[in-house]
Amino acid sequence: MENLVLYQVAERIATITINRPDKRNALNPQLISALTAAFIRAAEDDLVKVVILNANGGSFSAGADLGYLQQLQQNSFEENVADSNRLKKLFTTIYYLPKVVIAQVDGHAIAGGCGLATICDIVFATPESNFGYTEVKIGFVPAIVSCFLKQKVSESVAKEILLTGKTFSAEQALKYNLINFVTNSSEIHQNVREFALSLCNGSSGNSLMVTKQLITQTNNPLLEKCLETAVQINARVRESEDFKKGISSFLNKEKINW
Repeated sequence: MENLVLYQVAERIATITINRPDKRNALNPQLISALTAAFIRAAEDDLVKVVILNANGGSFSAGADLGYLQQLQQNSFEENVADSNRLKKLFTTIYYLPKVVIAQVDGHAIAGGCGLATICDIVFATPESNFGYTEVKIGFVPAIVSCFLKQKVSESVAKEILLTGKTFSAEQALKYNLINFVTNSSEIHQNVREFALSLCNGSSGNSLMVTKQLITQTNNPLLEKCLETAVQINARVRESEDFKKGISSFLNKEKINW
């Protein structure tokens, strides 16, 4: 089976690539675990100073894949807690990683895929890329990522994009402060590389690490409590009738009448 995640190091930059192009890089438990392992590897790699997260194919990540959604319908509460903790571990690994993480979003970042981009320290995206937390449209909630989203955008913006479940352009994401740069598809690889190299060559590795820690560990002292609550909410919502109805309609490509 082809590797779900690719890892390579050059010029003190680790590039972690999501490699499920045939599934639009959709998330499942195996991919989430593989990404977590890749980021831990980068954290422990003395040759690495900066990390780039990108994806193969035309999407950054389309969120949860269909097989994963089907499995969620069968899970017990305990299994859903364990599954939610798996996603929490990936997000906290990236958020607290002792190295700067740059997301290179060339293609759509939807639901969990949008969450993955949100967690990164710096985000580049192409004009054609769309973002969105579409969970409410299928009876789900963007629980875990909401804890991190509120660190980046205002409460009113968080409410707007989480409650409507709308998708929006990279330019709008820039206005929301969700991302940092919009750059053409033909240039994004080079621009991300140059930005990463500028950090590697122009800044102390220890200073980068401590500055990131200063921001992440002092910005929200209640983050861990928020995440614990989000995990429980995640699991509880998966037992609701609305979730079952939403997932069933989504999988069967039927219009959902809320």
